[in-house]
Amino acid sequence: MQNEFDEIRPYGAGEVKQAVESLLADRQFSRLLKGFVPWLPNWMRNGLVRLAFVGVNTPLQFQLRFIKPIIRRLLRKCSNGYTFAYSGIAPGPERYTFISNHRDIVLDSAILDLMLHEHHFPTTCEIAIGDNLLIYPWIKTLVKLNKAFTVKRGLSPRELMESSQRMSRYMHYAIQEKRENIWIAQREGRAKDSSDHTQESLLKMFAMAGEGSVIDRLKELCLVPLSISYEYDPCDYLKAQEFQQKRDDPSWKKSKQDDLDNMKIGIFGFKGHVHYRTGTPVNQWIDELKDMPKTEIFKEIAQRLDKAIHSGYMLYPGNFIAYDELHGTDCFKNRYSQHDKKVFEDYINGQIAKIKLPNPDIPFLRERILTMYANPVANKKQAKKS
Repeated sequence: MQNEFDEIRPYGAGEVKQAVESLLADRQFSRLLKGFVPWLPNWMRNGLVRLAFVGVNTPLQFQLRFIKPIIRRLLRKCSNGYTFAYSGIAPGPERYTFISNHRDIVLDSAILDLMLHEHHFPTTCEIAIGDNLLIYPWIKTLVKLNKAFTVKRGLSPRELMESSQRMSRYMHYAIQEKRENIWIAQREGRAKDSSDHTQESLLKMFAMAGEGSVIDRLKELCLVPLSISYEYDPCDYLKAQEFQQKRDDPSWKKSKQDDLDNMKIGIFGFKGHVHYRTGTPVNQWIDELKDMPKTEIFKEIAQRLDKAIHSGYMLYPGNFIAYDELHGTDCFKNRYSQHDKKVFEDYINGQIAKIKLPNPDIPFLRERILTMYANPVANKKQAKKS
């Protein structure tokens, strides 16, 4: 059965050493390593990496030895700290599928892994990643070492159905037999305007595998809503730039370099404070839906996941400032000071100044960035009403 998943699964025990050697032999990866320790010659740098991996035989060991220190260092340098609030889940034998809003291509799942480890959960997450991001061989090798499984993109309808069925079978296998957690975004790609909504098609994919009714199949995955909040999105100006490029030229498509730029800026850009919060696990209430028609079940779960994710946002002064400016109100003026307003104004102007377009539409770009910060306020406000 496992051979069915070879094309999409992460590396397993016994494959790590060879994968590390292939990374060290890759020129692009060597240049990346050089950026961390530029004063060391290649032979010494590679030798130290090999020494660091002595005794590393599984992807989890790779994460704890290599990825965890890097993420901690990044967060010390590029954030004002991070916090994790969880309820309804606990360290122990249970495994979970965390379904979250998606802010950063690389760090959303990496920070979750760090938080789970620091809060004594027994393992980290296998990560769903689109194959469109596996631009170079070293990226594919690195993410497979980091417990990523591949989501196929750009398929025909028939291929998409077959791929979805296989991915569903793999996710059930990962949770039930491998005893791994899973992280997956609530929709394909990041919500560029930060208005986060779960795709029903994703939930339908979850239920393609497993045993019993739709409810039973979804319960096997132990779905947990997860809210991810960054005080600042380092890629906000790149997203705004993309909005204008698509507006001015509907046929415009992102290049591989665009994806790389988003990954690099997302990793190394300043994030302010970072907060993760879990909502009530779906298994605690899903049996209430057992008498619903199948199509209504998916719709109801998507709506409840959205409400949980929106309710779990941590909102920062910039979010409230953006909402008030965008809507021409001062209804949240008690949530920020004049100093906060100046800091955020300077931040927005600085981000807009980074945009590289021959004809930047400044009012449009500003409105797009403000919308990214205002939408979490609007969605959390609506979640409280419903």
